[in-house]
Amino acid sequence: MATRTAAVRDWTYEEFARLPDDGNRYEVIAGELYVTPAPGSLHQQVVVRLVLALGNFAEEHGVGTVFTSPYDVIFGDGDYVEPDVVFVRRDRDDIVADHGMVGSPDLIIEVLSDSTARRDRGIKRERYAAYGVPEYWIVDTEAKQIEVLRLTGGDLRRAEMANDFLRWRPAPGGPELVVDVPHLLRPVNDHSSKSRVPRR
Repeated sequence: MATRTAAVRDWTYEEFARLPDDGNRYEVIAGELYVTPAPGSLHQQVVVRLVLALGNFAEEHGVGTVFTSPYDVIFGDGDYVEPDVVFVRRDRDDIVADHGMVGSPDLIIEVLSDSTARRDRGIKRERYAAYGVPEYWIVDTEAKQIEVLRLTGGDLRRAEMANDFLRWRPAPGGPELVVDVPHLLRPVNDHSSKSRVPRR
């Protein structure tokens, strides 16, 4: 279960970086420290599948770079998060530093777990919108679907609820990645290697 450890206060990134490396995930969101235990097996497997799919696609087409937690995204003072998966376009890779990403990624993906669902759908969504993240995927392994939110009028609003195929273009008119959602969210012990091909 995720816990809040203290009242809201001013956090520097140096203080955040000194938090222990003990297997928990530490995040400071709007000045408040959250501690989350290591996720379960399906959560981890889905993150790995996402990183492989997006990473291979991004490398093949030269469109950008994919990172996975533990990896710091430093939005600003008091907002230091570790999303499950982030993507930044090649033309914006100047925000990638040795210690993390300093600025807003082009895509953030969070895979829900019991301990993070409320935060991922609530305050994180609000903060991602406030910092101008253009696209946010919320992956629900229980409902077997991906909620796609896009920035509209300063708010991340639902654009799609994908439970079959999800199509994603990092840039308008560019190459398209097609994600087979049921295959992505299959059980840990399902080792089928081939995803479906959508009909045109």
